[in-house]
Amino acid sequence: MKTIRMTVAQALVKFLNQQYLEFDGEEHKFVKGIFTIFGHGNVVGLGQALEEDPGDLIVHQGRNEQGMAAAAMGFAKQNHRRQIYACTSSVGPGAANMVTAAATATANRIPVLLLPGDTYATRQPDPVLQQMEQFHDLTLTTNDAFRPVCKFWDRINRPEQLMSAMIGAMRTLTDPANTGAVAVCLPQDVQGEAYDYPEYFFQKRVHRLERTAPTDAMVREAVRMIKSKKKPMLICGGGVRYSEAAEEMLKFCEEFNIPYAETQAGKSATLYSHPLNLGGVGTTGCLAANTLGQETDLVIGVGTRYTDFTTASKWLYQNPNVDFININVASFDSYKMDAVRVTCDAKTALAAIRETLKKEGYKSAYTTEIKAAREEWDRELNRLFSLEYTGPGFVPEIRDGLTSALEEYSKALGTKLTQTRILGILDEVVDKNAIVVGASGSLPGDLQRVFRAKSLRSYHMEYGYSCMGYEVSAALGAKLAEPDREVYTYLGDGSFMMLHSELATSIQEGKKINLVVFDNAEFGCINNLQMDRGQGTFGTEFRHRNSKTGKLDGDLIYVDFAKIGEGYGCKTYTAKTEEELRAALADAARQTVSTVIDVKVLPKTMTDGYKGFWRCGQAEVAKSETIVQKTAEQKEELKRARQY
Repeated sequence: MKTIRMTVAQALVKFLNQQYLEFDGEEHKFVKGIFTIFGHGNVVGLGQALEEDPGDLIVHQGRNEQGMAAAAMGFAKQNHRRQIYACTSSVGPGAANMVTAAATATANRIPVLLLPGDTYATRQPDPVLQQMEQFHDLTLTTNDAFRPVCKFWDRINRPEQLMSAMIGAMRTLTDPANTGAVAVCLPQDVQGEAYDYPEYFFQKRVHRLERTAPTDAMVREAVRMIKSKKKPMLICGGGVRYSEAAEEMLKFCEEFNIPYAETQAGKSATLYSHPLNLGGVGTTGCLAANTLGQETDLVIGVGTRYTDFTTASKWLYQNPNVDFININVASFDSYKMDAVRVTCDAKTALAAIRETLKKEGYKSAYTTEIKAAREEWDRELNRLFSLEYTGPGFVPEIRDGLTSALEEYSKALGTKLTQTRILGILDEVVDKNAIVVGASGSLPGDLQRVFRAKSLRSYHMEYGYSCMGYEVSAALGAKLAEPDREVYTYLGDGSFMMLHSELATSIQEGKKINLVVFDNAEFGCINNLQMDRGQGTFGTEFRHRNSKTGKLDGDLIYVDFAKIGEGYGCKTYTAKTEEELRAALADAARQTVSTVIDVKVLPKTMTDGYKGFWRCGQAEVAKSETIVQKTAEQKEELKRARQY
């Protein structure tokens, strides 16, 4: 057996260079590169290996460990999980910073390889700098925090363990049913230790994404169920995009006149203009999808995890005779909602069911309902896009009862722009081929409702974990994935302040991204939630501490986000009027450097729910009669929710 003497870190780099992925006959490198923030826990180990011979791996310099891992996730998500980046950090706080990103990737089923440094396997220098000691268990390190948020976890305490660990890591990263974050922890001393690795460990490995076919029994049961229903509705989940099953899904829906609604992850698998597309569904869904959702007698979930937003906390599907068919590559998901289970690849399943159902001559019983629902929503959408603030006394119907502070905010921020009007301008002006990234706050709800996909793969929303701070980093990842498309991220002021460090990396790499920061001087989404449920504005508005009351109820805080972007080297703009916003967008489109558009927006002017519902853990006992009343109302609504 021929061997090659290498350090663990050198062997790891060589191994990563030899991993390929094949999908539908196309083969390419699986690991594009590695994001790094070097410290004493990885710089002289993995850092030395990358400096000496990175192979084809592109090495990027991150600024924040969570940020660079979110960029890696954004890259993999935009690539439909076909290619990934790895991320390496030092031990201690650097590793801990990546835990949030690991949870985000796992919640969304996106493959990301994390390579955190670790404490010494020998334990002889203990406790080393940044080492956390647990008196009761000397094997525990910061990296054990990755265990509950990763799909695969290992620690390389001996050089030969690298081989089985990396095979297991690749198995998980390329498994569409069980992918997510993978952590392979690298003790500082072991990274530099040498071992005679067998040559075959470095052979080219091709990981195939196989299209698993449904069994005959699965197809028969699904066909039997569909034939018994008159008004089915399909839900287009993220699995439609990752399976690249959109074309087959459209054939299925068109053949049998079945409308479809979109989850956050499924949006832009098809175009908004398709006559059977009802738009976003659920708690943050639009009027068209939620209207027909309450009436449907069969939900065909394709590649969806059925989050509480998709099901409106299992409340939306009100028809007493409603049943479910779940087409999903993951058995865990296909079992949800007590459904008829078609556990296999989405594209293959839809084709098989369509061919069989076609022979049966099936058609849904819809006549004019789909067209009418779309037309009603389009009228409402046009109203939202044109909604303008007219001064004192203005009560936007979309947020009825939450308007008392509008004039104060208008004066403090110097703006009269409503959030839905801004989104209307963006819909009109932004290049139809651009990618729009989002993750948290009120914008995901607004965008699932109002974003009109005019090109495929144009909507990039992380809403499995709704991680504040994902937006800027993932925009960089999406740009790395598709460098020829403009990339915009729409994010709130809270998310911008949470994490925007990878702006510096975008400047460094010459990868232009465009930030549209919606500054409403508050955590607007949660502010609306607490007020909707009978509370005040406690802890959600950005205000100075009042010297008289001792509370955070003083004047509003004004932040110049454009200046922050300018400090990074971005081209920046401040927009307080429609004219300023249009001018900024036009100029930003001409730039070759990353841009930041600081848009001052009135709070409480986002979209409202459209026949949606969301269950919250509300107080059953409170001094406020309003809160008690709201809790009682929720209990009544929960009687209509399905229970599984």
